[in-house]
Amino acid sequence: MDNSPLQVLTVPTAPYPDQRPGTNGLRKKVRVFQSRRNYLHNFIQSIFSSIDLRDRQGSTVVVGGDGRFFNRTAIEVIVQMAAANGVGRLIIGHHGIMSTPAISCVIRKYKAIGGIILTASHNPGGPDGDFGIKFNTANGGPAKEAVTNKIFQISRTIEEFAICPGLKVDLTTLGKQMFDLENKFKPFTVEIVDSVESYANLLRNIFDFAALKELLSGENHIKIRLDAMHGVVGPYVRRILCEELGCPANSAINCVPLEDFGGQHPDPNLTYAADLVDSMRDGQYDFGAAFDGDGDRNMILGKHGFFVTPPDSVAVIADNIFCIPYFQHTGVRGFARSMPTSAALDRVAKATKIELYETPTGWKFFGNLMDAGRLSLCGEESFGTGGDHIREKDGLWAVLVWLSILATRGQSVEDILKDHWLKYGRNYFTRYDYENVDIDAACEMMEDLEIMIADKSFVKQRFAVEDKIYQVEKADNFEYTDPVDICTGLFSLQGLRIMFSDGSRIIYRLSGTGSDGATVRIYIDSYEKEQVFEDTQVMLAPLATIALKISQLHHRTGRSGPSVIT
Repeated sequence: MDNSPLQVLTVPTAPYPDQRPGTNGLRKKVRVFQSRRNYLHNFIQSIFSSIDLRDRQGSTVVVGGDGRFFNRTAIEVIVQMAAANGVGRLIIGHHGIMSTPAISCVIRKYKAIGGIILTASHNPGGPDGDFGIKFNTANGGPAKEAVTNKIFQISRTIEEFAICPGLKVDLTTLGKQMFDLENKFKPFTVEIVDSVESYANLLRNIFDFAALKELLSGENHIKIRLDAMHGVVGPYVRRILCEELGCPANSAINCVPLEDFGGQHPDPNLTYAADLVDSMRDGQYDFGAAFDGDGDRNMILGKHGFFVTPPDSVAVIADNIFCIPYFQHTGVRGFARSMPTSAALDRVAKATKIELYETPTGWKFFGNLMDAGRLSLCGEESFGTGGDHIREKDGLWAVLVWLSILATRGQSVEDILKDHWLKYGRNYFTRYDYENVDIDAACEMMEDLEIMIADKSFVKQRFAVEDKIYQVEKADNFEYTDPVDICTGLFSLQGLRIMFSDGSRIIYRLSGTGSDGATVRIYIDSYEKEQVFEDTQVMLAPLATIALKISQLHHRTGRSGPSVIT
């Protein structure tokens, strides 16, 4: 057996022009990574090269993914390139699988310089699906704009990458593996860790597990249904909810992570989690939840499939935040929501006199506020909710928060929501997604829309639909000045907003999380103080009509309707 040090090679390569990381990293079809020579290697080298050599040498980096197709192949390359780029230790989830919230937890626990997360989140998997690579920094959160811009610039000029092709790691065995490399004084270490335990221990310090166990398996326990959608959360649900908190094993479904998510779209909304919704309708379950591919998103359902919108979810959590022992100890420093998210949270913040921040879409903006000690709870309308325990949105954490509220209040999900609406009024909210739209047509539509709403004559315009009249009070392209990084933190062109005098809003955005074509999103948010128990689509139909009339979206894109309504 050859015990000589492993060889480190420098391999010539040529750059690609399309490796700009979006809101959640670089996402492409699997075939792009497979068919383009060194496409994966280039991007990984760009990540390592973006870190100063002095910080990189001997450092710790965390690696894990949601288990989708190409996950293991990518990890093998990352291990070989990390070793060749001076990293001292890699911490990798067992079998290469670790949820995004757990990776954030592990980065922070082990004081790593960052983590590489292999996921395309809620996008489909499999050989014909999507693959993604995201870099999280030492705070455990997504890299800031300055870092992702640096990675992109390096990727455009890259000429070579470093790799140790002879290094082979065993992802199936827990424990440390040591490798001697030429020109390195210390061995390179790969540590395969239990993907669940560190994260589970964090949750034990946040929640009252005894109260949750009583709720889920005590004498008067509730019945729940949790759908992991064959994503990464399955093992976490089984270990924490079933084994530790006592839920019957059949409470959790689709808990085996699959490379293609069972051929399904691992997006926890009413469209793609329809099986869960159907199973809740007959009333045998009191509480239901679904999770996305990498475990950071969640959907909450009550008995008979009662749907909690993500904006309502974070608002209810804010109003009941001291049901969580963690917040009893830390206090509440602030609330935040992404700009497209409804203003339901704003009303709780105003009533409780707690600071509210409205940020662009992207968890890194919340992370910046958390690092500065200004933020405790936040949420995005795209089914993301989180707290300052880590620097990512956290699907399982959100479910345990809701269960804690149920345990404390002794009410159903529906009754809690109805009490909330009676107290604060209701923000009726929906989002229409037009997916895989021709990108040129989408950009032209957005440009023309911006010109229209920027005209001074647009303000005060009145739009009538049946017996409802809406008057424009303000219209703009949302800009955000980061209160922490005031000098460098101006973010413009974040979405077109039309705000009406009654508090209603229409928002148009181009999404950056897809791998193919463009996604146009239309958000509609309408506040009602009195009529709080009506049908959402009926209440929002007039604004939806106005939104399509103003944008001419169907005509401009050739689409007759949205791909998804959430």
